[in-house]
Amino acid sequence: MRSIGGHNSDLHHSPDSTTVFTIARWFSAGRPIHFMKTFHTTLAASSFLLLSGCATLDSGNTRQTHTIPASELLEVDTLQATAAGIASETSLDPVKQDFWEQLRQGMQLQGSQQQAVRKQIRIYSRIPSQVEEILQRGEPYLAYIHQQVMQRGFPAEITLLPFVESGYDPFAYSHGRAAGLWQFIPGTGKQYDLKQDWWYDGRRDIIASTTAAMDHLDKLQQEFDGDWLLALAAYNSGSGTVRKAIRKNREAGRPTNFWHLALPGETSAYVPRLLAISAIVRQPQQYGITLLPIGETPDFTVVKTGGQLDIGIAAGLADLEVDELYALNPAFNRWATHPDGPHRLLLPTEKAGTFQANLDALPDSQRMKWVRHKVRSGDTLSHIAQRYDTTVNVLRQTNDLGSNNIRSGTHLLVPVAAQDASRYAALERSARPASRSITYKVKGGDSLWTIARNHNVTVAQVTQWNGLKNGTVIKPGQKLVLREGSITASGGKQVRTVRYTVRKGDSLYLISRKFNVSVTELRSWNGLAGKKYLQPGQRLKVHVDVTQQSVASRG
Repeated sequence: MRSIGGHNSDLHHSPDSTTVFTIARWFSAGRPIHFMKTFHTTLAASSFLLLSGCATLDSGNTRQTHTIPASELLEVDTLQATAAGIASETSLDPVKQDFWEQLRQGMQLQGSQQQAVRKQIRIYSRIPSQVEEILQRGEPYLAYIHQQVMQRGFPAEITLLPFVESGYDPFAYSHGRAAGLWQFIPGTGKQYDLKQDWWYDGRRDIIASTTAAMDHLDKLQQEFDGDWLLALAAYNSGSGTVRKAIRKNREAGRPTNFWHLALPGETSAYVPRLLAISAIVRQPQQYGITLLPIGETPDFTVVKTGGQLDIGIAAGLADLEVDELYALNPAFNRWATHPDGPHRLLLPTEKAGTFQANLDALPDSQRMKWVRHKVRSGDTLSHIAQRYDTTVNVLRQTNDLGSNNIRSGTHLLVPVAAQDASRYAALERSARPASRSITYKVKGGDSLWTIARNHNVTVAQVTQWNGLKNGTVIKPGQKLVLREGSITASGGKQVRTVRYTVRKGDSLYLISRKFNVSVTELRSWNGLAGKKYLQPGQRLKVHVDVTQQSVASRG
């Protein structure tokens, strides 16, 4: 693995000034005005990683970066300038500035005067709006991460590590299959008990992944005798890579500290990036950066659900939008929490009481929506799973089946989304072109599942667009309306664009399996129609649905 959590301010100004500053703050954080007292963490996906440098334990890979289009920054910069003209940072409620001061007081790492660090500081200081945007995206998570860091006695700078890793985007995903705030690859995630399956990916769980990251960092700093710079380098490139570089320097009689090691280019820049953003947070005014106030304690509460619960229903119980709930609970791949747990949700603290009261009054029969499917001659669990956009394992678990054998005339309970599929589209963030409608003529052997798969949409979408009922059997010659490029999904589909470098032995088929996409899609995205062979070093663009990768990674 190269990589292996809104507060209002009391301004000493007129109500109009307060209103303008609040509007500026929320727009600069990428939040619609009507969401002002709730969590809403995302902006366009293409904006989040120009400033981050991360990778996975495959030491030959480097992670892609993104820039923020100037068109998206114009409104933010204008509003920030308006706010700056109304209120200076010193006019804000000092209590709400304590988070940043606490962070500064706990900083311990040395090296900010190193040339590599100064270089990264210069890069960041040229784009202050992007630095501010990433830190604002981290607002829901920063206080929680800081608490965990301090409890371990770690340097406070570790709180800022997700800035470098993921840009504080819990749906961040790399071409090395690293996911979440802390960018765990599948294998390392499993080492730290981060469950990854069809329902849930613990690498994106704010609580579980932060605990795993703390455990992993603790292991690494002990391995390197408390040298945090070496531990951080190992977090990025793997401890074996760092140990090899140390051994090589020792044999040559050279110093063995981080600054003298011959490490992969990505790792050599990784530690300086963390030290650079830490230096900027220590003295933001010096670099033209404005840090908006954050509370000292997390503004979310962990609430037990007592069992599986539909996300749409949960959002209604908490009086939240579905995308707000996914922003704090990004680990759930589907429309519901995992049947086997964790049976908890993170909720804005102000909504926790409402949610608990409404949940207590909710009959068990209304926690999920179920379809009663009558098994017909010729049905298989696989076909039924495809029709309802679920899996064979889910059907077996739900119906307590000991095998895949089913009998005609019996009934199966199938869990389905309680609300329209579009309600679960937790913030559409694709770099793909806008969708367009096409007419598809059903061929022999087609099913809704194969059609949806080949057009990068879901069965739920196809049924919705064509007014079909769950379980509808399609026939050859039938015409269906499809919307190509759509990214709406029944579980809050999150699409990220990654750049993959072709390796020796790669094929379109192998790459498609790696990222759970189709060969047809790879050809289309990269203009490969008619080309049979790939060349090592060739760069491919892959649009990855992050919520599908925990399934693909099992292969």
